[in-house]
Amino acid sequence: MPELTGLESSKEWPTADITLVSQVDLTGLLGFQFTTRGRLFAYQVVSNFEDQKQMELMNMDLKLEVVVLPVSDVDRAKQFYSNLDWRLDADFAFDNGFRVVQFTPPGSMCSIQFGSNITSVQPGSAQGSYLVVSDIQKARDELAAKGVDISEVFHPGVPGAQFQTKSSDRISGPATESSSYRSFATFTDPDGNGWLLQEITTRLPGRGLSLDVDSLTELLRETEDKHGEYEPTAPKHHWSIWYAGYMAARQNGATPEDAANAARERVEKSLGQN
Repeated sequence: MPELTGLESSKEWPTADITLVSQVDLTGLLGFQFTTRGRLFAYQVVSNFEDQKQMELMNMDLKLEVVVLPVSDVDRAKQFYSNLDWRLDADFAFDNGFRVVQFTPPGSMCSIQFGSNITSVQPGSAQGSYLVVSDIQKARDELAAKGVDISEVFHPGVPGAQFQTKSSDRISGPATESSSYRSFATFTDPDGNGWLLQEITTRLPGRGLSLDVDSLTELLRETEDKHGEYEPTAPKHHWSIWYAGYMAARQNGATPEDAANAARERVEKSLGQN
């Protein structure tokens, strides 16, 4: 395999756990795909391996879409998640005994599936699936009101205590000053598949945004302000092009400055300027 060239020296590129997927033909030049740490990359390598200006890196999205839950009684599980007011996306049954049921939690981009002939994993063995909320006490109380046997809100006294269901290291009540990532509550479905509520009000840098209504409102105002700074010197364009570029970049973890640059490049590309 040829030596990789053309990578920005200012970045630390992962070198461990790389698995070659395939050699591919990218725009007529030799290329190859590989995975590292769960992400798929494709590189284009020029035929003489010297002209770095022709190197192109494409980072392909891999979005977690569905988590499969092992259950013993499909109808019982369907009733449980219906009672949580999760959105029922599908319930398809086939003549060969295969059945798939899909639900999506409110505000989630990821869904769950369960059914018949979906998995051979022991029912109830899915543990520690996260449900992120902006107000842990409110979310806990709403689930309890729907008949869910849910724990009280707690925070770990030692690292990992949230995963130990009978741990004495769980300290009652939310974390001090409602620190993000540190307050939890737990419950299970009828088969014992375990769910972990976690409160996040402010995400760590580079981890995207929590787009509940309040966060989305804040992001729209931020986008408006940044676009206002850009517009006086910008070429004529439709505001939606800049907004979409900025908001998508922020959701993917970019800083406001980097997001503004991404939005500007999107506008320029739409006008054929690059």
